[in-house]
Amino acid sequence: MLTEKKKEFIEFMMESDVLRFGDFVTKSGRNTPYFVNTGNFKTGKQIATLGKFYAALINEKTGQDFDCMFGPAYKGIPLATAAAAALYNEYGTDKPYFFNRKEEKDHGEGGSLVGYKPKDSDRVIIIEDVITAGTAVRETMPILKGAADVKVTDMFISVNRCEFGQNPEKTTITEIMEDFGINIHAIITVQDIYEYLKQDGSYSEILPKMEDYMSRYCVL
Repeated sequence: MLTEKKKEFIEFMMESDVLRFGDFVTKSGRNTPYFVNTGNFKTGKQIATLGKFYAALINEKTGQDFDCMFGPAYKGIPLATAAAAALYNEYGTDKPYFFNRKEEKDHGEGGSLVGYKPKDSDRVIIIEDVITAGTAVRETMPILKGAADVKVTDMFISVNRCEFGQNPEKTTITEIMEDFGINIHAIITVQDIYEYLKQDGSYSEILPKMEDYMSRYCVL
């Protein structure tokens, strides 16, 4: 259901030029009429606001029932940082966070992880932007498991595109949940975006393209 909070987030993304409409190609090679690029968040106000949205969802879904937060390079780094700060400022939840380098450091302390050093049995939550094909998650899990015997319990994303993965009858998110036992939570879904455009009334050209895309690639 499209709530006022979800409307607020959609409008925030559009105002920040993060949610755009047109003709795009996703990482998985699908032509799409909408695109989400969290790399376009670029001001202090924007990242602080984004952190609050993530923190609200994390607080709602897990409370303080986790040990640390991980932001996969590169886009997950500012997301995890902003979420960690907002969790403390808004809810008094002070949790460590860490992220990875794309290339392992060969001097100083070395290694590929920056920030908190995970320990065996730590419950980790991942902070990401969007899941389409699930490639990034499958690349992230070996990094985390290689650092310590951690348990990845939950993942928080901006948008659930609701697209099918390797199995056309299941969304990528369902596959990831089944493969890795991770609960995935999104601030909004593609259905929310569609409902917003429909209610707004000024996106008559985009709506048919959204409907076609969703009928081709989404499991709703």
